[in-house]
Amino acid sequence: MNRYVKGARGERELMDIFYKNGYSVMRSAGSGVNSISPDIISYKGGRGLAFECKAWAKSSLSIDVEKFDVLKGWESNTSMETFIAWKMNNKGWFFIKLDEMSKASKSYTVTRRRAMLINRRIGAII
Repeated sequence: MNRYVKGARGERELMDIFYKNGYSVMRSAGSGVNSISPDIISYKGGRGLAFECKAWAKSSLSIDVEKFDVLKGWESNTSMETFIAWKMNNKGWFFIKLDEMSKASKSYTVTRRRAMLINRRIGAII
């Protein structure tokens, strides 16, 4: 399965979870291409949440500096909590705040181990 199909399926799955929990949800078309917005925006009761979604089987996840800066700008402009939503094979979704990412030379990174230690799951978000 190619990366786009896997990623889009993960985004739709996460949207469905929020929708079933009473959120208004929107998926940003082409977010992976134009890099001007997060993948998913959800809103309920005056609380907005934004998610950059990754379905990634490797031991760490990286976001390039340019995309990270866009996400930080989004968070600042909208006052929406913005997360990296990482779907791990056979483990489900983990949610990492942008400030929990570590800066590397060309990207911001979080390891699988760190994401699991943070252990922010869907129940903590909803």
